[in-house]
Amino acid sequence: MTKCGLRLLDETTGARGESTRLSRGRFVVATAVVALVLAAAPAGVVCAQTSASTPAATPSKKSSSTKKSANVSASEPAAPSGYDYKNPPVQPATEKLDLELYARIRYEGLEHSHIMEYASGLFDGIGPRLTGSPNLARADQWAVDRLAQMGATNPRLESWGEFGLGWRQIGTSVYLATPDTAVLIGQATPWSPASNGSVTASVIAVPYPQDESAFEDWKGKLAGKVVLLGNSPKVPPDPAPLLQHYDDAKLAQIVRFPFDGNLDDQHVDPDDPKFWANVFRQVNFREKISKFFADEHAVAIFVPSYAGDGGIMRDDNNTAMGQNVYLPDHKQPIPSVVLANEGFGRIARLLAANVPVSVTINVDTKFTGEHEQGYNVLAEIPGTDPALKDQVVMVGGHLDSWTAGTGATDNGAGSIIAMEAMRILLAAGAKPRRTIRIALWSGEEQGEMGSLGYVRKHIAEMGLSTAPDQLDVPEFLRERVGPLTVKPDHALVSGYFNLDNGGGRLLGIYTENNAAIVPIFQQWIAPLHDLDCTTISMRPTGGTDHEMFDQVGVPGFQFIQDPRDYETRSVHTNEDVYERLSPADMKQAAVVEAIFVYNTAMRDQMLPRKPLPTSGTFEEKNAPLKDVMPGTTK
Repeated sequence: MTKCGLRLLDETTGARGESTRLSRGRFVVATAVVALVLAAAPAGVVCAQTSASTPAATPSKKSSSTKKSANVSASEPAAPSGYDYKNPPVQPATEKLDLELYARIRYEGLEHSHIMEYASGLFDGIGPRLTGSPNLARADQWAVDRLAQMGATNPRLESWGEFGLGWRQIGTSVYLATPDTAVLIGQATPWSPASNGSVTASVIAVPYPQDESAFEDWKGKLAGKVVLLGNSPKVPPDPAPLLQHYDDAKLAQIVRFPFDGNLDDQHVDPDDPKFWANVFRQVNFREKISKFFADEHAVAIFVPSYAGDGGIMRDDNNTAMGQNVYLPDHKQPIPSVVLANEGFGRIARLLAANVPVSVTINVDTKFTGEHEQGYNVLAEIPGTDPALKDQVVMVGGHLDSWTAGTGATDNGAGSIIAMEAMRILLAAGAKPRRTIRIALWSGEEQGEMGSLGYVRKHIAEMGLSTAPDQLDVPEFLRERVGPLTVKPDHALVSGYFNLDNGGGRLLGIYTENNAAIVPIFQQWIAPLHDLDCTTISMRPTGGTDHEMFDQVGVPGFQFIQDPRDYETRSVHTNEDVYERLSPADMKQAAVVEAIFVYNTAMRDQMLPRKPLPTSGTFEEKNAPLKDVMPGTTK
């Protein structure tokens, strides 16, 4: 899950805080499924899937030059057989569900699962997978090999472009040397350079500078010292329980429209471009801070975690010394280490009491290249219907991770659930009418780069703002002003299903304000109520790769996941490891995802779409009406 700059710096303390935002027998199983459908489904909702098919969707026709041409480029020809916005497919009132295939999917996924084997192979055998790193390259090849092993077609790597610096952490150690000895929990921040071996140095506390004028107070005082940057976060003495589950009341709240505008649970970020310009003005100022400390010959920087207590340490782009430290021309000039809040707090209190503190640190990191490519992993189950096989249903998640743990819940779980869904479909003998494509993205944690690159290459591209204050905002958050230029595959992708909220079971799905799809999904999950998949919400969700599809008009979805301890303990932390996974939940998730993908591949019609995005700035779209108040003077 992307958390780029979503924690603002307190303007007085420099501490990171929350912004406004800101997851046995075959016969017995089949009989149980049929019984559940009859009990749970409304009358007339479910009927058996037959082998007969209705004609494919009407071939797209190139639209005439109308007002819509300001929003959609006509530079690319319409696909010969796909979604036609002028004549969208009429959706049936009753879905045709293949209950026998439901049963086979359930049997394979629940009784013969291999998902925890994938989990151990990826998380224990390979470990963290920072974009551009040797570990991610190993994971990419591992995924290609596993997809080939299960029988998927054409498993491959596809480049989405140059990423930047390759980097790996070999090991980081931090010891308190005086006034006492202690082992502190800490890791190098991403793309930190190495220290000069093991170094013992005194520590000096420096308040977080709000601008460059504050540097004057520290000139000539930092040479040979480790800088404790900012104030110590407050650790609550009575923290809330880490393990959380959505109950019926919470799911009912998720279904309701948020009249108060609160979409925090859905990770929906503000779309005001001025908000993001301000966020990244602060984020990018960290580069100037690290350069000043390096110029003053400081030894290293200590920053606090924002993960709470219990030795949990979050290490991501909110602790890195700048958003662009992975780029060669933004390379960080001084080592930096994120400390768990308890260790940071102990040092801060000692220094505040005028007790001298020294530490011994060894930051052992290695840069492995300056122009590493970014890759996505792709593979297919080919479609079998001559009229529909060129259309595609996509499933996936991001394979990259941060480095504090092994990237188990963020987002190794989403990746191996998608892989297991593919394996289940192949093992169950599914013959999808449309082609099913798995995509395992990279660069998500730095800004949904892999999915953005794929969408731009194959599906569509939305014009971005060139306003000066927007150029420092990552492209996935930059203001989208249009026009939308569609590629041939835009008409051919029926939908994309994404997972990136940990390893909790799937309790339902968000429809991203797509009202037409609600009755379709309600029928699909009727036979899944016994698996706790019961909820359809119109709410949008954010923070991950399905956004790139949704933003250009292709249906992209994120499931409603039981949160477990994803946000409270594991996301981007040293606790993001195999042990945070529930095998039962992982099996359930793979079964549910496989069924959603299969149903999308088997329908006569493509999934219904929302209107295409339109051109215009945020300010234009939100401008007040003119001349509303009578009697006003101009």
